[in-house]
Amino acid sequence: MAYVIGSPCLDVKERSCVDVCPVDCIYEGARKMYIHPAECIDCGACEAVCPVEAIHLDVEVPEPETAHIAANAAFFAGLGPLGGARSADLTDRDCLPEPA
Repeated sequence: MAYVIGSPCLDVKERSCVDVCPVDCIYEGARKMYIHPAECIDCGACEAVCPVEAIHLDVEVPEPETAHIAANAAFFAGLGPLGGARSADLTDRDCLPEPA
């Protein structure tokens, strides 16, 4: 299992999830935040503090939000563990289109 950030985070990126993550596994894309599945320890701290309720376990993502599971996987495809978001700029890898 892994945590996934859904559409309530689009163009919001409030970052309280980043502040509480003990392993620095939440990366910033151009339009939303992404949780690295290989670095996440499934502690749930991010889910508990998300003010827009955008974070869910992948097996609990609401039906209209399931595309975010694939977007999260695509965001990290081919990268492997990165050692923490503070040391990586991945904003150019965002897997969602820019707003019209």
